[in-house]
Amino acid sequence: MMSPSDSNLDGQSSTQVQIREIQEIAITLAAKNLNPAMLSEDFLKFSGIVPNEWELSKQPILTPNFAQVNFQNGVSIASQPRTIAFVETINLQAPEQLNIPKIARQYVEKLPHAEYQTLSISPKSIIPFSGGEDSARRYITGTLLAPGAWQEFGNAPMQAGVNLLYQLEQCQFSLNINEAKVQIGDRAAIPALLFAGSFNYNVGIDSEPERLQLLIQGLNQWQTDLATFRDIVNKRFLGQASQRFFGEQDQEALFPRLN
Repeated sequence: MMSPSDSNLDGQSSTQVQIREIQEIAITLAAKNLNPAMLSEDFLKFSGIVPNEWELSKQPILTPNFAQVNFQNGVSIASQPRTIAFVETINLQAPEQLNIPKIARQYVEKLPHAEYQTLSISPKSIIPFSGGEDSARRYITGTLLAPGAWQEFGNAPMQAGVNLLYQLEQCQFSLNINEAKVQIGDRAAIPALLFAGSFNYNVGIDSEPERLQLLIQGLNQWQTDLATFRDIVNKRFLGQASQRFFGEQDQEALFPRLN
């Protein structure tokens, strides 16, 4: 994953810390007859799904129930019974430079007869905070959740998360918001928020040509879905809500903008 950059992680003032968010995107296909044994470096390269010049970052994992191939450019492909996931870290490149949308589409083109059922396009962003160890928790409990006696229970601060489900025109969109930690080298872990989204497309119809058409249409939506995710995180959560909770002067330092 992309390593956050830091200027002064020991200071408590939000203006002293500028940390870049960590972003990732995954494309997951589910089908009745996907077999992990089919996933290997040779299969991916000999079939033309990935370029021959891509080099492995570590030894592949190949077992009857799980297979994973990791490449040095940050692309990871993992398969379990009935699913395959293509994952890539988003660094500073433009969205059109990402590899996995093309890789996922080439996989479908090489295996058109798999009985595909669902497609999920899942962006993820970890937003570091600089307002103290409990800053991420305070954002969830003080901004996203209404205060109440239910928060004051137990012998330790409550761990909080929010799970949301939206119905969009073309698919369902789920968004999970949870506390996280960002470890930078040997420094102390920094509190953060994990925003994990998933745009879920149902493509499980009987007609194979129509099923493939729906699948390709969904894959072609990935840039729109990524832009929607970023817009929701920036404007509907970190924008208005952070201004009410932390104050306008701290907003830019606490919540770096997603590029």
